[in-house]
Amino acid sequence: MTSPAATPAYRRLSVEERRTQLLDAALSLFAHRAPEDVSLDDVAEAAGVSRPLVYRYFPGGKQQLYEAALRSAADELELCFAQAQSGPLTQRLTHALDRYLAFVDEHDAGFSALLQGGSVAETSRTTAIVDEVRRAAAEQILLHLGVESPGARLRMMVRTWIAAVEAASLIWLDEEKQPPLPELRDWLVDHLVALLTATAATDPQTAAAVRAALALESAEGPAGLLARRVIPVLSEATHLL
Repeated sequence: MTSPAATPAYRRLSVEERRTQLLDAALSLFAHRAPEDVSLDDVAEAAGVSRPLVYRYFPGGKQQLYEAALRSAADELELCFAQAQSGPLTQRLTHALDRYLAFVDEHDAGFSALLQGGSVAETSRTTAIVDEVRRAAAEQILLHLGVESPGARLRMMVRTWIAAVEAASLIWLDEEKQPPLPELRDWLVDHLVALLTATAATDPQTAAAVRAALALESAEGPAGLLARRVIPVLSEATHLL
């Protein structure tokens, strides 16, 4: 006679484990829906718990839960640009953008709602969290450039690129995720190289950073490939010299 299968032992989740479970459930919902389209009942159902239990951990209701989920997502986004400061700059940027764009792809609707604003869940606190991610990303890029005390022009250029990455990500989502992510990533790397080069023409600090960065690049790397595509185009403008 076959003995009945053993029933798995029930284990009560700790406070931190339960909170993490609820945040994970909320993040999975906010990733593909605007905040106003997600209810506490939805979160409770996704987590397999009761609505009162969600309130026990987030007495401030959906707004508190959304801000906690946003903080968790922001922490993940900030890590995207945290990269070991070794090797060619374009290689580091490629790895960072791979992580960032994968996040955008996975959290499409939530990412759009987060950056485009206008959500009923948007507050000064949520705006501050988003701005913090932008500042952290800019600081990471400046670290990769090896500049300890960046001047106004270099800081503006880097922040402009961060804004361009955000805008391109939103447009990519609006264009039904076209072009393919690798093409978008490579274009954004080229974009930063082009911005650095243009800024270096009038800013000695940026020029020094560009020279140091280019010294680590290879002919077959992104910077070399971009140079071979751009130089023939520029050679047709010799009448401007």
